[in-house]
Amino acid sequence: MFDWIQHFADWLIYGIAGIAQGTHLGDALNFFVYDTLKILVLLLLITFLMGIVNAYFPIDRIRNFLSRNKLYGGEYLIASTFGAATPFCSCSSVPLFIGFVKGGIPLGVTFAFLITSPLVNEVAVAIFLGMFGLKTTVIYVVSGILLGMVSGFILSRMNLEPLLTEWVRKIQANAEHEREVFELEKKTFFQRVPGIWNEAFGIVKSVFVYVIIGIGIGAAMHGYVPEGFFETYIGKDTWYAVPLAVLLGVPMYANAAGIVPVIQVFVAKGIPVGTSLAFMMAVVGLSIPEATLLKKVMTGKLIAIFFGVVTACIILSGYIFNVIL
Repeated sequence: MFDWIQHFADWLIYGIAGIAQGTHLGDALNFFVYDTLKILVLLLLITFLMGIVNAYFPIDRIRNFLSRNKLYGGEYLIASTFGAATPFCSCSSVPLFIGFVKGGIPLGVTFAFLITSPLVNEVAVAIFLGMFGLKTTVIYVVSGILLGMVSGFILSRMNLEPLLTEWVRKIQANAEHEREVFELEKKTFFQRVPGIWNEAFGIVKSVFVYVIIGIGIGAAMHGYVPEGFFETYIGKDTWYAVPLAVLLGVPMYANAAGIVPVIQVFVAKGIPVGTSLAFMMAVVGLSIPEATLLKKVMTGKLIAIFFGVVTACIILSGYIFNVIL
């Protein structure tokens, strides 16, 4: 889907700029160009589509359906499963998170999606199956979905809505107003497209700086963190190996498909599978670039709570994996 962006990044950095492929600077700049364009395109398209959904689809019914107590946690399973079906990294999931919040979906359910989406995707599942076999792959998929469900449920019980930024609350209020106006005016689709597009472009414009800063941090780490750095510190079978692996993984930035081959190397070098999976989950589910992007929609306190809950769940998962694998 995004091959054209990768070709453009290769042409711009390795061709026009003349920076050698495989160098720290070349890899970092290539990563920056590719991910910046990819995320901006995703953000614009998804925000535009969510604008259409907000205007035509009964979001209130979905919100009420997901909020019913008789689902007994089913709303978190739905959100986590949907997250697993979307092939996005943590930063690419943020646009959908904004769309969910804008549509009035409960925050805990939205968190379940945000957590699961980068952890599990079909590409990573295919790679996992080929590298580790069926048992480990099933455990990986199920644990990723459960991690999103449990974390989302815990976060939903903490009354965190007041910790969303004023910008998000304004978007929510505008979305409600737009639906009311739409019901009154009954405009045709083509009459509404310019307004929906302008709103989508406005959202992209408002988060542009956060996207650039966040991906810049990720690109620097992608290009300059030396190979073998992490094996040195998490290769020992000690009680602190799992939390240390998670803490070392947080500053990194990669999607699940990109980090799985690294995990195979970790396991081949003797690092326990649970420790390796905990590191992978931290890399794809908890990244500094993601935190930078989320700063637009969450206060610092909410980001800290979100990261804290997910980190605790990942560490617990790592210990469980080391016992059963």
